[in-house]
Amino acid sequence: MHWLILVLAGLLEIGWAIGLKYTEGFTKLWPTVGTVLSLVASFLLLGVAMRALPVGTAYAVWVGIGAVGTAILGIVLFNESTEILKLVSLGLICAGIVGLKLAHG
Repeated sequence: MHWLILVLAGLLEIGWAIGLKYTEGFTKLWPTVGTVLSLVASFLLLGVAMRALPVGTAYAVWVGIGAVGTAILGIVLFNESTEILKLVSLGLICAGIVGLKLAHG
């Protein structure tokens, strides 16, 4: 259950990271509200997941989900580059996330 909570926290991290772009420097009210709510929920769920998961593992997985998801949405939503080195690097982050899960059990 804690792993599911951690994945949800990571997905919310993607939400607030992408949301930052839409706030336009916190000048737009509703994107700012959504971003802040996503940020708070993400941190709260990360804290709940850390009750049962090691801090290093939980934090690394949370950041990894957020980084990969944000980079993919950056490609899809904002036409960011798809250079092969970038894609391979994202794949390595995914492999690291899977490795951390397998190492924890």
